[in-house]
Amino acid sequence: MIEFMSLSSGSCGNCYYIGNDGHALLIDAGVSLRRMKRILEDAHLSYDSFSSILVTHDHMDHVRSLHSYCKKLHKPVYATAYLHGAMAERTIRTPELAACRRDLAAGWNEVDGFRVRWFEVPHDASQTVGYAIEADGHKFVIMTDIGHMTDEAVTLASQADTVVVESNYDMDMLMGGPYPHELKMRICQGNGHLSNDACADAIRRFWHPGLRNLFLCHLSENNNTPQRAVACAQAALQSLGVEQGQTRLLALPRRSPSHLMVL
Repeated sequence: MIEFMSLSSGSCGNCYYIGNDGHALLIDAGVSLRRMKRILEDAHLSYDSFSSILVTHDHMDHVRSLHSYCKKLHKPVYATAYLHGAMAERTIRTPELAACRRDLAAGWNEVDGFRVRWFEVPHDASQTVGYAIEADGHKFVIMTDIGHMTDEAVTLASQADTVVVESNYDMDMLMGGPYPHELKMRICQGNGHLSNDACADAIRRFWHPGLRNLFLCHLSENNNTPQRAVACAQAALQSLGVEQGQTRLLALPRRSPSHLMVL
């Protein structure tokens, strides 16, 4: 049995949990150590239940608390060698991270009972990756902070039972909103974030009958609403003839944790 929960999803902080009866991983460390412990304990999970941490990229909303996790928990931190180097040079220059560092090779890696494969996605960080994770016959893909969809991401998602994908902004809200022009362009020009419409286009490409769960992540607080994101994704599913309930569709909350969900 595979379980998943989002501890937080958005520019305020990102952290996700995936586990089974024997092993668990955290993806990103954008919430405080104290908050992470409280959320897991509220879900009847020990804060020490996860064995390792995967990092998607080095923006602070994803690694803000990584130093604390390393210093207090001493858990292995997995990322590509390039991303680890970038974090050590520019973001988290601490011996604690160096001691926890584990480099992921290309292709599939064995990580504490999970098979893990990283794939690069376009975003304006040092390097940004998504992850395909396999355990107990379940295939899980997460891709957050992705400026535009890649063929590799679509291929992996089209094989997954669960996909977590960014649906960051509504184009009309972004363009009509208060952000400076430069920031609007940074968000929407291919190396920033994925819009609701672009997410819907990706869903049309990767949906398949075995896709059980579709979770929308990293929604903008100022340029989107859960209702708009879900409606856009639902329209994409309907255009494919997907029956109501065939694929569970949910927008992950920004500042609060989701429920612990059986995948």
